[in-house]
Amino acid sequence: MTVTRSLDGAVGRLTLDNPPLNILTREVLGRLRAELAALAVEPRLRVLLLSGAGKHFSAGADVREHLPPEHAALIPEFMDTVAMLDAFPLPVVAAVQGRCLGGGFELVQAADIIVAGEGAVFGQPEILLGVIPPAACALLPARVGRAVAAELVYGGDPITAAEAASVGLVRRVAADGELAAAVAAVADRIARHSAAVLRLAKRALRGGEAAASAAALRGQGELYLHGVMTTQDALEGLLAFVEKRTPAWADR
Repeated sequence: MTVTRSLDGAVGRLTLDNPPLNILTREVLGRLRAELAALAVEPRLRVLLLSGAGKHFSAGADVREHLPPEHAALIPEFMDTVAMLDAFPLPVVAAVQGRCLGGGFELVQAADIIVAGEGAVFGQPEILLGVIPPAACALLPARVGRAVAAELVYGGDPITAAEAASVGLVRRVAADGELAAAVAAVADRIARHSAAVLRLAKRALRGGEAAASAAALRGQGELYLHGVMTTQDALEGLLAFVEKRTPAWADR
């Protein structure tokens, strides 16, 4: 199993299950899209919980699949997955523990509410590999503001759950051993309400932002494929990561 699905009354759950770090391979992403599509039309559903099995939510996408020629398939599939989660018609609550990095962090940026364990860390380390986080460039500024988004994308350093809460990214921080209960409480409170009205509330809250984020995700995916991946430094950074060495950036 790469993604598990369950439905408990009105509460659905999708769990990334690709141990030990829940790496987002193309297989995982494909399964996630299929499960999102199935749950989007589930009449009993009122709230969706997104989580990761084990100690970590996700350490991000498979770097080997980022290398040419596989990147030509991976990037559109990854952006489509984020777009499906972003456009999910009912409230989405992400439960984050441990590492939430790279593509994993980009996934939770598409959730409505993020609840984190106190030991969670969030980060976009792509710049260290000579690339960018395309979904984060589309979604993160609206969640935390341009300056915080810029620091995360340009610097590549992770932030703690407490820091993420201080900038409004995380709604609640719970003790690591109490994360499941904290997320369940949020989900149960939402699940008391009408499914039809929750769908309308989601549409109303998103408003024009939905179309804007969909367009931004498409645009950033194109920029990654036809801009970033045409540079010498992107290939060097990705290869250096795979080969466990320091990248040698091209002189400018």
